[in-house]
Amino acid sequence: MDIDEAVALTQDRLAEEGGTMAELLGQFRSRISQILIGEREWGRILELASRLPITMGAQPFGFELPLHEGRPVADFGVSLASGNRSGDFFEELARTDETDETARAVRRLFREMETPDSLLREIVGRKLMLEYDVGSAPGSDNSLPGIFLRPGERTLSGGDGLQNDVGIVVDALVSSVGWEKSAAERKNAERVYLAQPEDTRLDSFGVFPSRERTIRLAIMGFKSQGEICSYLKNIGWPGRLSAVDAVISRFQERADIVRTGANIDVQANGVGPTLGLTLIVKQRYTKDSRYWLDGLTDWDPFLEALGHEELVVPEKLEALADWVSKPTTLFAKTGQFVLLRGIHHIKLVISENQLKQAKAYVFMVLSGAVSI
Repeated sequence: MDIDEAVALTQDRLAEEGGTMAELLGQFRSRISQILIGEREWGRILELASRLPITMGAQPFGFELPLHEGRPVADFGVSLASGNRSGDFFEELARTDETDETARAVRRLFREMETPDSLLREIVGRKLMLEYDVGSAPGSDNSLPGIFLRPGERTLSGGDGLQNDVGIVVDALVSSVGWEKSAAERKNAERVYLAQPEDTRLDSFGVFPSRERTIRLAIMGFKSQGEICSYLKNIGWPGRLSAVDAVISRFQERADIVRTGANIDVQANGVGPTLGLTLIVKQRYTKDSRYWLDGLTDWDPFLEALGHEELVVPEKLEALADWVSKPTTLFAKTGQFVLLRGIHHIKLVISENQLKQAKAYVFMVLSGAVSI
């Protein structure tokens, strides 16, 4: 059984278990520390999740946890795909409620993915991700979520000359949220890709329609501090390279950093000053069948290194360490499900030439098609 078949089977079973993601999340409250997500904040997430289908539990969903923030807030992220139950939900919502801008944006992307000989589909497939600003933007429950596409079908590696693919994905995202296309913005995104060293890859594209306009590119696989700093210099990143070098050096002294990733904000006038760093202690490859599985101690060295940073809240870090768990069997009306839970990545945010934020991205996903 391939992954799409397993997702479809799990979605069918989840649809018999309930109606909304709020019903599913409600079953997991005891597994999520109130230090990471407080009761009031959990209520806001459930309110949002009550408008999403329970079938989304069959693809990765999870939370963005600000480890630098004393309040127990979180943002919420989900995955969906054209042609499965979760995708069909948004297609139907777009038909029945013309005021739902998120559904309309999703439908625009799906239409481009499903056209004959779709170039977009050849690059990213049929999947996308939504990130809802719940904790990071209080009072904006009706704002459009961030929308992300990942090149899961074609690897956009440095040196491969695939800048036209980059432009295709940028144009699709921009059009989906109703922005006018910008030749300068697209050119800068292509330039950022073309500057990538060999053996790096453009891992994801994102837009945030409720924030200042930017195209978020995640470039993964830098082998050294020198390589990433040279890259930032080449693309004209306006921050101080010494600040980047200092952060990476501190962590390299404390943990075995095998690769580094960078989140770059592309705009029509160049690249933005905020930089996200993802320091990798375990290589992940999207097409690996065990992509979502962590060993129970894989993250320990990095979490310990993170604990030396003054901006990190110690109690949150301690609670985060308990997030990774073995695959767990759950018993429901339709039989057994397996729950996977882990840390996808941790992002260090440099702005104003200082390390200002540390965010953990944690996931959960259910499968009704496997047993342990």
